[in-house]
Amino acid sequence: MGFSEAVKVALQSLWANKLRTVLTIIGVVIGVASVIAVITLSNGAKMFVVKKIANHGSDVLTVTRLNPVIFTGEEYLRENKRKNITFDDYLYLKQACTRCLTMGAELSSSGTVVNGKQSTTNTEINGWTANMVEINNLNVVEGRAITPMDDDLGTHDVVVGYDIVDNLLPNVDPIGQELRVDGEIYTIVGVGERQGEVFGQSEDNYVDMPLSTYLHTHGEHESLNISAKAGMAPGALDNAIDEVKALMRARRHDLPGAEDSFGILTNQTFIDLYNQIFGMFAAVIIGIAAISLVVGGVVIMNIMLVSVTERTREIGIRKALGAKRQDVMVQFLIESAVMALVGGFFGVVLGIVVAKTVTLLVSFPSAVPLWAVLLGLFVAGGVGIFFGVYPARKAAMLDPIVALRAEL
Repeated sequence: MGFSEAVKVALQSLWANKLRTVLTIIGVVIGVASVIAVITLSNGAKMFVVKKIANHGSDVLTVTRLNPVIFTGEEYLRENKRKNITFDDYLYLKQACTRCLTMGAELSSSGTVVNGKQSTTNTEINGWTANMVEINNLNVVEGRAITPMDDDLGTHDVVVGYDIVDNLLPNVDPIGQELRVDGEIYTIVGVGERQGEVFGQSEDNYVDMPLSTYLHTHGEHESLNISAKAGMAPGALDNAIDEVKALMRARRHDLPGAEDSFGILTNQTFIDLYNQIFGMFAAVIIGIAAISLVVGGVVIMNIMLVSVTERTREIGIRKALGAKRQDVMVQFLIESAVMALVGGFFGVVLGIVVAKTVTLLVSFPSAVPLWAVLLGLFVAGGVGIFFGVYPARKAAMLDPIVALRAEL
C-alpha cells in the first residue's frame, strides 16, 4: 500500500466512524486551539505594543515619580513616599540636560466634557507642554496643535480626540467650538488623528490643553511626567538616561548607594513588561494545552489499539500476501497521524475563531502568524505519530497465521 493510498484509507476510516472520530480528536482540537488562540492574541498584543512604542519614539525617555511595575505592597508603600516631580524640576532638566534634544512635561487625569446637554465621562484630560506633540508623535488632522505661545500665555485652547467630536459636535465643524472641561470653558483649535479602540477602551476620548493651563485649573498637587528625546545616534539614549539620572539624583538629594527616588521609562521598559505578563500567561495556557494534547494522544492510541483488534484478520491477509512488518507499521502510523492532523486542522480553525471573537468583543488586538498555523499542525501530527507507534508496532508484530485465525 502506497502513501497516498494509506492516507485515503485513513480518511475513509475516519469518515465511516464519524462519532468515534470526533470523540477521539477532541483532545487534540482543544490543545491546538488553545495554543493558536494564545499565540494569535499575544502576537496581536505585541504588534500593538510595538505600534505604541513607535508612536512614543524609540529615542524617548520619561521620568516619573513611580516605577511602572510594582509587584509588592511594600514597594508600593515605599515608592508612594517619594516627592512629586514638579514643574521646577522640568525647567531645571530642560536647562541642564545637554544630551537631550528636546524635553516636555505632562499631567493627566480623568474628567467630564460637556457641550449643551451632551457630555462624555472618563475623558482623558492631558496637560502638555507644546513639545510633547513632537515627542508623542501626535498627528493633528484638523486645525492646529498646542503651541509654545499657548503654554506661555496659559490659553484655553485645546486639541480633542474624535470621540469628543462624534459625541458632542456631530455634523459641526469642531474648530472654534467651545466646550466645558471640568467646569472650565475651552476653545477647540485642533482634532487629533482617529486611533480607534484597544482592549475595549477608546483611544480617541481625550482633551489636550497647555500644561500651564492645566496647572492653573486642576492644581499643582500632582507629580509631572517629564519626557525627553535623545536622538537616534548610537548610544544617545543611554547617555541621556545617565545624565538625567545624575541630574535628578543631585536635585532630589539621593544619597550615594541609595536607590533612585524616581523612575525612568523607555521603550524597553514596556517591552520587558509585555514579555513578563504574556510570558506567564502563555506558559499557563500552553501548559493546559499540553495536558489536552497528551489526553488526546492517549485517546488516539486507545482507538488505534481497538482498530488493530478489529482489523487483525485484514493484517493477517496482508502479511500472507507479502506485506512486511514495516509496511503494516507505516500504514497504522499514517492513519494515526492523519487522525491527529484532522484534529489539528479543526483546532487551528477553532483557535483563530476564538481569538477573533475576543477581538470583536473586547477589542483585544489579534494577528494570526503563519508559523503558528504550521506549528499547530506540526504538533498535532507529532502527537499522532508519537502515540501511534505502540499500536502500529503491535499490528506489525502480529503473527500472520494467528491473525488469519482471528474471528471476524
